Amino acid sequence: MNPLGAALATLAAYLIGSLSFAVIVSRAMGLADPRSYGSGNPGATNVLRSGSKAAAMVTLLLDAAKGWLPVMLVKWFGPAYGLGEGTQALVGLAAFLGHLWPVLFRFQGGKGVATAAGVLLAFEPWLGVAALASWLIIAVFFRYSSLASLVAAVFAPAYYVLGDGVAWAASGFKTLAMAAMGLLLIYRHRENIRRLLAGTESRLGAKKS
Repeated sequence: MNPLGAALATLAAYLIGSLSFAVIVSRAMGLADPRSYGSGNPGATNVLRSGSKAAAMVTLLLDAAKGWLPVMLVKWFGPAYGLGEGTQALVGLAAFLGHLWPVLFRFQGGKGVATAAGVLLAFEPWLGVAALASWLIIAVFFRYSSLASLVAAVFAPAYYVLGDGVAWAASGFKTLAMAAMGLLLIYRHRENIRRLLAGTESRLGAKKS
């Protein structure tokens, strides 16, 4: 274990996660700041409300990439510096926290769904696929993006534990990181939960008045 290396990698991952691509991409494409309209959430779903599907897709991919890349860098190069599973878990969680509370953007972050998906894909590709499949199934049948995100957040740690010894060798560090991300995703969706319970949550594809 390399404590200094782990600390530096975690800090770097947080700073990468702090890149608010919803804002960066919107500015680059001449669109309004996503924090100024719709839900005010700097994420791909709100960028889509600008009317630019291209901007929303680029935001989605970059938000996922900033969760995926720090973990993969530790996987690829970490062993040579004494960085293992624990550091992978730390940098994945740090990138996710950077998205939620980005120091580079006045701590006004998004809900973290795409970034969490990127972290899961880096932890275990099949785990990421399972979580994305869960999201897709709920989204298609119920047409609530928020509900799909909540279900995927709850199921991902369960999939990881159940797949231990079958599809992968589970790490306690990664299990804790996923549980923390799941709880934070639920917390960040608290307004969506209230609207779901009240029956006022917007469905996917529904036109805004």
